[in-house]
Amino acid sequence: MTIDQIKTVVVIGAGAMGQQIAMNTALNGRAKNYKIIICDSFPSAVEKAQKWAAEYLKGRVAKCRITQEECDQISENLSFSNDVNASAAKADFIIEAIIEDLKIKRELFQRISKLCKPDTIIGTNSSNMVSSKFADVTTNPERLLNVHYFNPALVMKLVEIVRGPHTSENTIQTAKAFAASTGKSPIIINKEIPGFVANRINAAVTHEACSLLEKGIASVEDIDTACEKGLNYPMGPFKLMDLTGIDVNYYVRRDRYAESGDEYDKPSPLVVEKFKKGEFGRKTGKGWYDYTNQSKK
Repeated sequence: MTIDQIKTVVVIGAGAMGQQIAMNTALNGRAKNYKIIICDSFPSAVEKAQKWAAEYLKGRVAKCRITQEECDQISENLSFSNDVNASAAKADFIIEAIIEDLKIKRELFQRISKLCKPDTIIGTNSSNMVSSKFADVTTNPERLLNVHYFNPALVMKLVEIVRGPHTSENTIQTAKAFAASTGKSPIIINKEIPGFVANRINAAVTHEACSLLEKGIASVEDIDTACEKGLNYPMGPFKLMDLTGIDVNYYVRRDRYAESGDEYDKPSPLVVEKFKKGEFGRKTGKGWYDYTNQSKK
């Protein structure tokens, strides 16, 4: 598969990340005129994604970010389906963005790799699970890799293209070219490692931030301010955890500790406490910060 052969892009998983990856491809890949299908086995998720896309594009027109003509072109190129199998069969490039569950992902890759074309590139957006975890169940695993977008995918420019021991050079270069064609700044990671590059660096910052808070050195607000005003971070580590989900942080650290056995990799006791309380951040209305009043507004 080459970049010029990619016509139909299928995003599997109609959640927040899937929606934004698909919309970014539609918005910034207009020169390539990609046909994008967002699919999910849950009809309610597809319906929600379709509603979100319509409202998002309407807002872009209202703010004069795109013309009505451009909006119509994007809408024409963007379709929605709850038939994952049929969508996969049409794909030249597949990006998986479903739940972070190894068993479910393995079942999906086993199924779709038999249904799609032999050279269809299959990428997982996961930063927690490397593609080699799916290689043994994937037909033609040389076309399998991690294509990791950052949240929010419509804003963040970085895409990590991760080479598994099974991944061909052609797959890596085509995935890199595809990401660049949709306005992203892709980097190639030559060896699989949990968390890849950016998240490993961020994890070290988050670990230190939690340690400072545990020891009573500084408050959540002051640690975030130090990172934002002293290190020029767009947002501090606690605000970022609230945005991406404290539950996500918990699961990633838990799984990393299970693999490494290194105490350093364990979730912070403060993160565990938040997880047990169900305080996951913005999506639950409360995390390190309280968003209740904001949600009411």
